[in-house]
Amino acid sequence: MSETTETIFSKIIRREIPADIVYEDDLVLAFKDIQPQAPVHILVIPKKPIAKLADAQSQDHNLMGHLLLTAQKIAEQAGLTNGYRIVINNGVDGGQTVYHLHIHILGGRQMKWPPG
Repeated sequence: MSETTETIFSKIIRREIPADIVYEDDLVLAFKDIQPQAPVHILVIPKKPIAKLADAQSQDHNLMGHLLLTAQKIAEQAGLTNGYRIVINNGVDGGQTVYHLHIHILGGRQMKWPPG
């Protein structure tokens, strides 16, 4: 994936597609999933286009930490005081369907294990 690769998420970042945005800063954008798998289902994406977790590089170290700490903040703001699940799908076998790295925050109900 390069800076010019188009995904639905890059269109959301540029505001070409509407989204229910719940958080934004210089590095990340977070919005409600349009096909929620839990009462609270929020996606946190980096504004920098990284196709999947396996493509992150050492220079992305600070961004990766920022993604997780932002997910923590958003979960708290969403009232997920009893807990939540963080999911990053990586590649075909991992169930990734949009090739722009993203974190799922799932909560508002008891999660099952093992997942899918």
